[in-house]
Amino acid sequence: MSAIQNPKLFRDSLFRWFKKYGRDLPWRDTNDPYAIWISEIMLQQTQVITVIDYYRRWMKRFPDFQTLATASEADVLGLWQGLGYYSRARNVHSAAQVVMKEHCGKMPTGLAEIRKLPGIGRYTAGAISTFAYDEPEPIVDANIARVLARLLNLRIPVDSTAGQSTLWGEATALQPKSNARLYNSAIMELGALVCLPRSPKCPVCPVQKYCTAVNPEALPVKKPRPKTLELTENAAWIVKGGNILLQQQTGVRWRGLWKLPAFDPSLNTDQQSVSTPLLQFTYPFTHHRVMLSIFRQSSPATNGADQSWFKMNSLEQLAMTAPHRRAVEQILAAKITGRIKISKND
Repeated sequence: MSAIQNPKLFRDSLFRWFKKYGRDLPWRDTNDPYAIWISEIMLQQTQVITVIDYYRRWMKRFPDFQTLATASEADVLGLWQGLGYYSRARNVHSAAQVVMKEHCGKMPTGLAEIRKLPGIGRYTAGAISTFAYDEPEPIVDANIARVLARLLNLRIPVDSTAGQSTLWGEATALQPKSNARLYNSAIMELGALVCLPRSPKCPVCPVQKYCTAVNPEALPVKKPRPKTLELTENAAWIVKGGNILLQQQTGVRWRGLWKLPAFDPSLNTDQQSVSTPLLQFTYPFTHHRVMLSIFRQSSPATNGADQSWFKMNSLEQLAMTAPHRRAVEQILAAKITGRIKISKND
């Protein structure tokens, strides 16, 4: 049973608001489970305004399971580049191959079967079911969690086991037996446009009278974040005849992406290049803050098995880690303007 006294009136108010103010997003114009799945994966940890162009490019290049399944991982990672969290791209690639092999190229139906696909959890399975098939499945993303936490004046962390149980329980209780797609879209949109993380627009909220939050902006409560750790990363700028040496990563997070090789000062005879970086900046990485320093390095006699030379003017479509792509672009831009002096062979 819902904590809201009249769930039907609550939903009716939400429906009227959404039909008037809901955004016209490209994935809302289809019930194709493939397209909806791609949009949901892209929207994880990424803002809608950023996803729209990526989604359109993706659907043009990989319009269905078969096209995606038969593509190379390099092509998939290249098109995903800029969205971050590259495990998502590898998972959709693997899932498409599973769908082609085990489900005749069609998204399976039913939460249990959908959740067996790589990279699909409780929320994504529910989103596919409700947005593609209009199944009455509850879903809780960040926007919905914030709306529900404020409606309930929930004072326990929403990212705790008890908090998640409460949110999913309320989402289940409020879920209508029909118009599931409309309802889930509407409550999600409410969190995106009105029930904002900061400065929520309470005076224009269509369901304000159902909200019990005493201080909406203080909700939702979350567990304390881990302390940020400071790390250093030294990378090498190795160039020869207009080519740059890059290294392909093998780790779980950035597997298959290219980056500048690790800096090895023993290969340099110029002590100034060892002590003075070409470029230095910091970037966030989960609960870390990394200081990235790029140093000139002499070209090695032989490069490793995971290293390759690339033309400087052909890096645009190469799948690179974001910090290292930023470093390359900034160094090349500084070379053009004369702020960094690099040898003529660069």
